[in-house]
Amino acid sequence: MYQNTRKIAVITGDLVNSTELGSDKIKNAFDALKDCAKTQADWYGAPLHFTRNRGDGWQVIIAIPNMALRSALAFRAALRAKGKEFDSYMGIAEGKVVGEIGSDLNAETEEVFIASGRNLTSESEFLSGQRIKYKIDARAGLILLDKITQGWTPKQAATVLLFLNPNKKITQEEASETLDTTHQNVSKLLRTASFKEIKFMLNHIEDQLND
Repeated sequence: MYQNTRKIAVITGDLVNSTELGSDKIKNAFDALKDCAKTQADWYGAPLHFTRNRGDGWQVIIAIPNMALRSALAFRAALRAKGKEFDSYMGIAEGKVVGEIGSDLNAETEEVFIASGRNLTSESEFLSGQRIKYKIDARAGLILLDKITQGWTPKQAATVLLFLNPNKKITQEEASETLDTTHQNVSKLLRTASFKEIKFMLNHIEDQLND
């Protein structure tokens, strides 16, 4: 019987400093991650099957693999928008899967899921302080994106998140209405968040991964 084989990306995450957050903030963090996964399902036209694992860990699948880094940045933005204390370590891997993937990713045993978790916990293959771990050729760009976005303020993160949708170009006027602020403030937040540079690097990396 024919079974569909396709390439996906997997993101495995773990909350940063979860022991210091407390149960209420951990719940807030997971609510933000779940909501972001639902939003991204509309981006890609496929569910991410957000699954909580290992206590404060989580995992999703990305149907369009070269968009995995964009997804990771969106999850970071969704968390940071809740407060400067929120962030997640993330390990990303790409690989082939056969057949349908269930809604509970804890039950999945394909190599790509294992590789994603391995990247998350690896220390020897990535820089100290690196929180988004992904074995790609554009390593320098990844390191810069990770470093820049770790410094987002909650307002910067909430603003950038609106502009990460790959299918819908939101205007600054529309963003200002959503965020209940001024067009000038949206422009300032995007500039101080280095969104122009982030967008350039992200698009470049996605183009490379799509080759």
